[in-house]
Amino acid sequence: MSSLRRSFGYLRPYARESVFAVILLGLVVTAELSIPRLVQVIIDEGVAKQDMDVILRTSLLMIGASLLSALFMIGNTILAIRASRGFEADLRGALFKKIQTFSFGNLDNYTVGQMLTRLTSDLNQVRLIITMSLRMFTRMPLTFIGSITLMWVTNPRLSLIMVVLLPITLLLVTAFVKIAQPLFTKVQERVDYLNQVLQENLTGIRVVKAFVRMDHEAGRFEGANEELFRTSLKVNRLLSVFMPFIMVLLNLGTVAVLYYGGIQVFTGVASVGQIMAFINYLSSAMFSVIALGAMAGQISAAEASAKRINQVLDEVPEVMEKPDAMTLDNVTGRVVFDDVSFTYGNDGGAPVLTNINFVAEPGTTLAILGATGSGKSSLVNLIPRFYDATGGRVTIDGLDVRGVSLESLRSQVGISLQESILFSGTVRDNIRYGRPDASEEEVVEAAKAAQAHEFITGFPDGYDTVVGQRGVNLSGGQKQRIAIARAILMKPKVLILDDSTSSVDVETEAKIEEELRRLMKDSTNFVIAQRISTVLKADKILVLENGSVAAEGDHATLMETSPIYRDIYESQLGGGVAQ
Repeated sequence: MSSLRRSFGYLRPYARESVFAVILLGLVVTAELSIPRLVQVIIDEGVAKQDMDVILRTSLLMIGASLLSALFMIGNTILAIRASRGFEADLRGALFKKIQTFSFGNLDNYTVGQMLTRLTSDLNQVRLIITMSLRMFTRMPLTFIGSITLMWVTNPRLSLIMVVLLPITLLLVTAFVKIAQPLFTKVQERVDYLNQVLQENLTGIRVVKAFVRMDHEAGRFEGANEELFRTSLKVNRLLSVFMPFIMVLLNLGTVAVLYYGGIQVFTGVASVGQIMAFINYLSSAMFSVIALGAMAGQISAAEASAKRINQVLDEVPEVMEKPDAMTLDNVTGRVVFDDVSFTYGNDGGAPVLTNINFVAEPGTTLAILGATGSGKSSLVNLIPRFYDATGGRVTIDGLDVRGVSLESLRSQVGISLQESILFSGTVRDNIRYGRPDASEEEVVEAAKAAQAHEFITGFPDGYDTVVGQRGVNLSGGQKQRIAIARAILMKPKVLILDDSTSSVDVETEAKIEEELRRLMKDSTNFVIAQRISTVLKADKILVLENGSVAAEGDHATLMETSPIYRDIYESQLGGGVAQ
């Protein structure tokens, strides 16, 4: 249970609430365990001797003990919930902050569904154990120890029955935990996969409908749901076998107490009240073990969840800032790739980029062209250190990007990724996402440059138009233009447009290029494009093939020297005159 114990560290800020919750729980147990003793007094001193005063006084004491127990339990519940919910919030915050430190390489190891499961289902399992620990899980051992002690005080000879019952019960509980833990782990894995299927389906529901794949997706969901059902059923079958066995042991113990206790009553060694009290304490002791056994399943599930949570917390970001990292100041934007190679995961797989060498000067536009999978996006992702080069180095103004602080580096790099991700909020909020303090005039200027101002002002609420989740109420071209405006607004020294005009018509794209040349004339601009018309006016064009630079130069030079570039040009523009 090492993973679970480690998670308990997040309970330290709530130590006071936890301690008082346990103290109140001790008082609850004390009050409850006094009741069988009071029952004994009523039977032996009241009923047997026909003394109504004893019955009334003792009954009032029982009522008082019950009321105190209820009050103490209310206090315990309030404190336990406050501590467990605080624990949950802190651990969720730690998980979220940890995920924010992940590089792209770390994020490649997890699906969105897996992340959501850890932040919701797994965390809830661990939180539930915290609540149970401050209530039932602490209460049951106290009740068990108190019951065993009072059983011995009440009738030492009958207490020997527990010498037989207890080892058998503990053996059953141990076997149950050993079998249950891997099953609970499988349940969480099945939940993971189910969430993944749900997330993919709900995100791509329009594609599913467009391709009439509803039955296929229903089949996928049914398969994932069935696997979760079967695994959960195995766990519940185990519980259904475990609980009856424990109840049989309890009933056997009760029968034994009644038999041997009856003999003691007949011989005058024990009283009826003692036997009644003893049976109550036996029931309390055995039900404590039953409750602990039932909670053992929850503990197994929580341990499995804690392992998965700790897996995220232990993840080491592939891109880390050096302790002595320099601040990137007064940047001109000269970018150099010096014999750069790159492999995803550093696992010795096939390299994505090999021996890349080029220089991008400030105030110039460098276009990157190549077939799908040639390494275009991988190349530009090395500039802001979304990934680290596995060979060679990438420098800005002569400084290796691995030696400067991430904040100062990325504040100088504006990027519009292949997929235009927008966030819930207004259009204005999305445009100034990278510069929340940008003025209204700057927002409008960036939107105009990205050819977004016209359609934004066409909305009834203009820049206050609320963007739906992931920009669902905008077209692909509109989302791309807002993403470009967001990048422009940062006024970066290095601007990266990763196929960011693929959903924009050629005329609008030409206007965006013209505005970028005006606004970003002092920046180093990287443009990745599938359409060759996008790169014709670039100062330098890199043609990538299988992760290597196959050709380099401007349009005129490449038309003369690069058969690959010439083939792309002629296939797209039909050999027409370059613009």
